[in-house]
Order: sequence, then C-alpha cells, then structure tokens
Amino acid sequence: MKTYFRILAFVKPYKNYIAGSILFSILYALANGASIYLLIPLLDTLFLGGSDKSSATVNQSAKTSILPDWIADIQHSLSESFNTFIFGGSKIDALTKIVFLVMLAFFLKNLFGYLQAYFLAYAEQGVVKDIRNQAYKHLHKLPMGFFKNEKTGNLISRIINDVSVVQSSVSTVFLNMVREPITILVFLGIALSISWQLTLFSFVVLPISLIFIALLGLKLRKQSSILQQSIAEITNLLYETISGVKIVKAFGMEEYENKKFFNGTLSYFKKTLGMVRVRNLSSPVTEFLSVVVGALIIYYGGKIVIEGGGLKASEFLGFLFAIFQLMTPIKELSGVNNRIQESSAAGERIFEIIDIEPAIKNIETPIRKNDFTTNIIFDNIAFHYSDSDELVLKDVSFEVKKGEIIALVGPSGGGKSTLVDLLPRFYDPTSGAIYYDGIDIKNIKIEDLRKLLGIVTQETILFNESIKNNIAYGLENYSFDKIVEASKMANAHSFIEELPDGYDTIIGERGLKLSGGQRQRLSIARALLKNPAIMIFDEATSALDNQSEMLVQEAIERLMQNRTTFVIAHRLSTIRNATKILVIDKGKIIQSGTHNDLINIDDGVYKKLYEMQFRDIQ
Repeated sequence: MKTYFRILAFVKPYKNYIAGSILFSILYALANGASIYLLIPLLDTLFLGGSDKSSATVNQSAKTSILPDWIADIQHSLSESFNTFIFGGSKIDALTKIVFLVMLAFFLKNLFGYLQAYFLAYAEQGVVKDIRNQAYKHLHKLPMGFFKNEKTGNLISRIINDVSVVQSSVSTVFLNMVREPITILVFLGIALSISWQLTLFSFVVLPISLIFIALLGLKLRKQSSILQQSIAEITNLLYETISGVKIVKAFGMEEYENKKFFNGTLSYFKKTLGMVRVRNLSSPVTEFLSVVVGALIIYYGGKIVIEGGGLKASEFLGFLFAIFQLMTPIKELSGVNNRIQESSAAGERIFEIIDIEPAIKNIETPIRKNDFTTNIIFDNIAFHYSDSDELVLKDVSFEVKKGEIIALVGPSGGGKSTLVDLLPRFYDPTSGAIYYDGIDIKNIKIEDLRKLLGIVTQETILFNESIKNNIAYGLENYSFDKIVEASKMANAHSFIEELPDGYDTIIGERGLKLSGGQRQRLSIARALLKNPAIMIFDEATSALDNQSEMLVQEAIERLMQNRTTFVIAHRLSTIRNATKILVIDKGKIIQSGTHNDLINIDDGVYKKLYEMQFRDIQ
C-alpha cells in the first residue's frame, strides 16, 4: 500500500475537484436511494390506496427497529410527515405527487452522476499528467550512465503504458471507495428501516466474498507486474526495429524481426489472458453468491408476507429493490483491491525511475560561472563505468590553456570519447579532479558549465522540427538574421535555401530527410549560434564523403577560431594545427606534444597511427 499512497499524493493539487466529486457522489447516492424508496408509497397508492395502511406500517417498523429510540422517533416523524404530504388528498393526487417525485429523483441522480464523473475525470487526468511529467523531468536529471544501461523502449513503456495503468487508481479511491460505500449505506439504511432481520440475513455471504477477493488481488498484482514488463519488451522491440529499419532491410532480416516481435506479442497475449481470467473471476463469483443469497431472501421474506408476519408486500418489494441495488456497488468494491494491486505494480515501475538519485547533481550552493578565462586541468583522472570495474581512463593528467586546440588520437576504444565526456559532467571521474579556472568541476553549477560548452559529434542529434528551431535549439530570443548568419558560417545556408520551405522545413525524425553532411552542418550552425567558449568535436567528419567532409571541415575551422577546442581528430589539418596532441591508448596518455614533435619519434605510437590513418588524408 505504500506505493499506492505515493500515487494518491499526486491528488493534492486537485483537492477542490476531488471535494466536488465527493459531494456529488453523496448527492448521487441520496438521489438514487430516494428513487428506489419512492416505489413503496407508489405501490401502496396503486394497490392499497391509503395513508392509514402506510402509517400502520411505519408504526410496525418502529416497534421492530433495532435503532436507538431517539433515532427511531425521528424516522417515525419524518415518515409521518412524508405520508401526510403524499396521501393528504385523493388517490390521483397521491399518484401525481409520487410520479413527480420519482422523476425529480431520477433527474437529480443523473445530474449529480454527471457532475461527479466530470470532476473526478479532471483530477484523474491531472494526476496522470503530473506523474508522467515528473517521470519525464527526472529522466533529464539522470546521468548518461543510466541511459547506457537502460533499454529505450522500456523507459518509454514506463512513462506511457505504466502511467496509464495508474490512472485507474484515482477513480478507484474517489469513485468506488467513496460513492459505492455511500450508496451501500443509503440502501442499507432503507433495507434496515424495512426489516433488519432480512438485512442481516442477506449479508451472510460477505465474509466469504472478502476472503476470496483478497486472494485474487494478491495473484493479480503479481501478474500485472509481469504484464507491464512484457509490454515494455514489445515497445523496445518496436523502437529498435523502426530506428534500425535501414539495417533490417539491408540485411534481409524482416522475417527474423517479425518472428521476434510475434513471439513478444504472443507472450503478452498469453499473460494478458491469464490476468483477465483472474480479474474477471472476482465479479461473477461475487455476483453468483449474491444471487444465491437473494434467492434465499426472496423465499424467506416471501414466506413472512404470505404468513402475515408483519411485513407488507409493498415493503418487501421495496426491500428487494434496495437489496438488489446493493449488489452493484458491492460488486464494484469487490474489484477495488484488484485495481489497487494493478496500479501499485505499475506505480512501482514508475517510481523505480523517479527514486533513482542522480549521481551527477549540483552541490547545495554551487558556484556560478559564466565565462572561461584561464585553463582546464585534468588532475590524475581515473574512470570506470558503473556496470564495470575495468578502468577506462588511468592516471590522466594534463593542462589546457584558454585558446588552445587539443587533438586526441589513438586506437579505437582507447578512452578518447570518455575523456571528453567528462568535460560537461556527463560522467564524474572515479578518482582525481577536473578544474576550470582553478575551480573543481563538481562545485560549478551544472547548467552554467554546460553553457560554456558546444559539442559536435559523429552521430548528429536533430529533432523533428523546423531547421530554424533545430539551429536555435536551447536558445531564446535569437533573431532570424543571427540564425542565417550562423548557417552561412557553417556552410549550410545554400542547401537550406534550396529546400521547399527553407528554414521552416521540417527535417523528420533525427533529421533523416537530410544527408549526413547537411545534418552535420546544421549541428555546427547550432554550435556557432550558441557561441560557446569551449568546443568539443568527437570525430565530427569521420562518417562523411569527401565533398561533405570538406564543407564541414571548413565550418569546423571557423568554429574553432578563438576558442578552446578538444577534437578527436580525423583530418590531418586539424592535427597539424593543434597546440597539443594527446595520444591515448588503453586509458593512458602515452605521448604528448605537437605534430612535429611526435612525428619525429621513430618508434612512437603517433607516428605509426599517422602512417596508417592520416597519410592519405589531405
């Protein structure tokens, strides 16, 4: 129940709507009870025709009531007043009054039901929105290491599918747990006022039902958790296949992917049927037990009426109406525990994300930093990922002065990308420290730190928006002229102008409507518009053809001017122009110096790399 109470905590901002829903639930139950209770005087009017008999009934009921005397007196007084009002005239007058009251009762019942449903739906959808927003917002606080170990489809499923399951928890508490008990109390009061013996007899089955429902609820919670995990796996399969559709088609793997997906949907199908069997078993069993008791009540009550045991036929029929009206809310309540268990299982998966404490976060009073003035120092850095104890970086120490260009070269997997990922605090070093202008990176406000940096990677990340919005991503109040200027500097303006809608062209998911070179030039335009003090290029041209590479490289060289730059090199000109080259292998800096220094070391790793990778690249 702890998880369930956490879900309900999201209701607080909507307390006024919940209060309105509860009020209309009470009024609904009262109007519903009145619509049934009015059937007794209606039957008396049609078949007995007198207030005397009705009054006699009231007196008889008062004598056999189990209520305290003062309550019984109030009940008697109200009944007398009601009977006087109804039966004060002719039989036709009484019929007219009763018919009008029945119509009014049903009108109010439906009006209150509608208002209650609307107010509850507002709160219910608001809670779903807030939970989904909080989970999404928290995702952005989590470090890169979290996303490295999590399946994208699983995360999507938790925020979309699991939150949808949680939705029913609000209506469960504030509809089923409020309206249904009130309805039960109203009709139970009506039943007790007619015959308390018959009422007690009708509830013999209740303990049996509750035991059965509790057992079903425990089983349902377990199956609900399994089901949510199953739909998460399907979502992940779908995401991977759609995002990698080109590779699937290129390798002719459509049937293989179909088989994987079909197996996933078959598994979900079987698990869903299992849960449906358990979920649907509660209601029919409860209803059947209720019908058995109802049949016994009809027999027992009918016998009392036939033998003249102090119960009129109209009262017995009214009692039956009231008792059978109890069956619906009792049946609804029988499913409450099931829905609570389902919501709790889904809630646990959502809160697993929300409860993850971000490993990388601001200290209590971070230092504000809006500029970069002196240097960056890597002081004896070591690093390993959270899912492995193997060090990716070892004993890394060097200094970068403002305005320098640092080229990182070395064999693939040596730790170059990991090293530059430490600069914006995508990860924190396992040991050692990084200093910006003498300030420990962990003491700088993360938002300020990342504003100092611009990043262009081999995998260009663009969004399914206009070119204009992609270039100005993360920035506010930038004029269109500045966007165009940045595009020109990035060698992107000419191809943008040729597009049907120019800068308003929607470029598709991940920018797939554009070529690789065009996407890369847009990312450089984005970096130019941001105008960061420090630039990071992570093999930004390695996946491009020669013509695109030349255009992109020209834009990169413009972007590097008067900036401190870290570049994982791919092009010889970049290496030659670097202030310092760091050769990284197996997590260590094994050589350091300028191009001319390192190329003259005959047995050096840099010279071998140069001869293998850069000789033919001009």
